[in-house]
Amino acid sequence: MKLKPQRLGLIAAVAILPALVAPAWAYKGQKLAGEAKISIEEARAIALKAHPGKITDEELEREGGGSGLRYSFDIKAGGATQEVGVDARTGKVLENATEGPNPD
Repeated sequence: MKLKPQRLGLIAAVAILPALVAPAWAYKGQKLAGEAKISIEEARAIALKAHPGKITDEELEREGGGSGLRYSFDIKAGGATQEVGVDARTGKVLENATEGPNPD
C-alpha cells in the first residue's frame, strides 16, 4: 500500500501535535501537584500580584522554607527577571527577588 503525500503530511502532523501542545499544560515538578493545597493557577495569580509581568518559567519543587513545597516563577518585567516563590500549601509568598546571573 502506497501512501499519498497528503496522507503522509497529515500523519506527521498528528504525530507531532502532542509534542507541541504538551508544554501548554505541563510544568516542571507537576508530579508533586498532589501534595500541594493550592493549584498552579492560584499560585500564578499570587505570584503576578506580588510582581506583575510575564511568567517565563514555572516549576513546583521541594525547597527549604515554608512548608518545603513551593511553586517557583520567573517573571519578566522590563529588562529584569524576578523570581517569585509561592508556598504550595499556604499560598504565602516566600521569595520575591531579582534573578541572579546563574538562574537555577
